[in-house]
Amino acid sequence: MIESMLTTTDNPFDPFIQFDEWYAFDESKGYHSLSYLSRIVRTSDELSDMDQHLAIESAINEIIKLNILGIYTKATHNTNSEA
Repeated sequence: MIESMLTTTDNPFDPFIQFDEWYAFDESKGYHSLSYLSRIVRTSDELSDMDQHLAIESAINEIIKLNILGIYTKATHNTNSEA
């Protein structure tokens, strides 16, 4: 499965393997990408894991499509390649 995360074009860290550094950079710049994503995503505990994954993916795509600040991009990671 391909996992996606919202990030910014100027963040030099990989949110999948350098999350703490990625998060610190994001917060220090005032982007608060995770908070922004949580305000946009439409999810529920009643959804299956796959439906939650799709809801997050949809919200990331919506943010990138609007990209009001011109800084957002999607980082992806293939979870199938891990043993």
